[in-house]
Amino acid sequence: MKLATEPGDASVVCDALGLKRATYYRLIQPPKALADKKPRVGPPRALSDDERDKVLNVLHEDRFVNQAPSEIYAKLLDECIYLCSIRTMYRILQDNNEVKERRNQLRHPQYSAPELLATGPNQVWSWDITKLKGPEKWLSYHLYVIIDIYSRYVVGWMIARRESDELAEVLISETCNRQEIETDKLVLHSDRGPSMTSKLVAQLLSDLSVTESHSRPYVSDDNPFSESHFKTLKYQPTFPKRFGCIADARAFCQSFFEWYNNEHYHSGIALMTPASVHHGLAAECNTNRLAVLLKAHSEHPERFVNGCPTGLPLPQAVWINPPKTADLETGILATTGSGTIVKRLVASD
Repeated sequence: MKLATEPGDASVVCDALGLKRATYYRLIQPPKALADKKPRVGPPRALSDDERDKVLNVLHEDRFVNQAPSEIYAKLLDECIYLCSIRTMYRILQDNNEVKERRNQLRHPQYSAPELLATGPNQVWSWDITKLKGPEKWLSYHLYVIIDIYSRYVVGWMIARRESDELAEVLISETCNRQEIETDKLVLHSDRGPSMTSKLVAQLLSDLSVTESHSRPYVSDDNPFSESHFKTLKYQPTFPKRFGCIADARAFCQSFFEWYNNEHYHSGIALMTPASVHHGLAAECNTNRLAVLLKAHSEHPERFVNGCPTGLPLPQAVWINPPKTADLETGILATTGSGTIVKRLVASD
């Protein structure tokens, strides 16, 4: 095929082949001979192999073997010797796998997240200690609270002038006796405070056949029920900035826990009171509420835009850290520490 060399001929060829003129001229150009590539070299300031070996030998000298490159650099300058920069010394050591931590470092063990499930009262308790400000700076009282995560019912509490494992032992023992806890039926969850991890408390739980559970270190949301309860306490409008004495703190908490257990309608348990859920009265209360809603719907159905009311579902299970994988064929309503309703995740047999 004769190539078109004149502009007019090129236009005819491009029109016939549907090509742009620039594409045509690019195609007919002979390939350029590839120039011999020069071997790639490092930066012009880079040390030669002999210079790098010299630096490494100096770093290996007995007088420098236990010193950092910055100290070696300064020592050589005092001796009127300059080999390279401090950063280059580090590069040479790194290229020879000689830069690493030589000390034995403490390695923290990997803690798995506690996965606790409660399907009824007195199965999983959560407990914690918070401080209440006293009349003067640096003076505070310690409030111990044990809460049932299923019903949100405060099963035991105590105010003391100090935090100690002996007081915690007394509170846990009396609360278990008052609630008539059966053997191997209860899990007691807490963070990793000194009283919670003490040998005295661990021995008591072993004697009571109560399973001990702890949050992961430095994980703030592994004990959500106690933290949420303390927020409810301290966000009360009547909660004072400071208590005049320990008797004032006990009087306030006596009134608060009476209200919390018997009058507070908790959003995490279908707006029931903790006492009604803990004592098994929630189902009857929910049935009565639904009857009131159905009656209102029959009288004014136009006011219920979502159709016939069904009432709030009662959680049948409560999780601390629900598992991420599960069999979705079997599921029951459950709540997490934040009050979010989720499906209970049950592994298939």
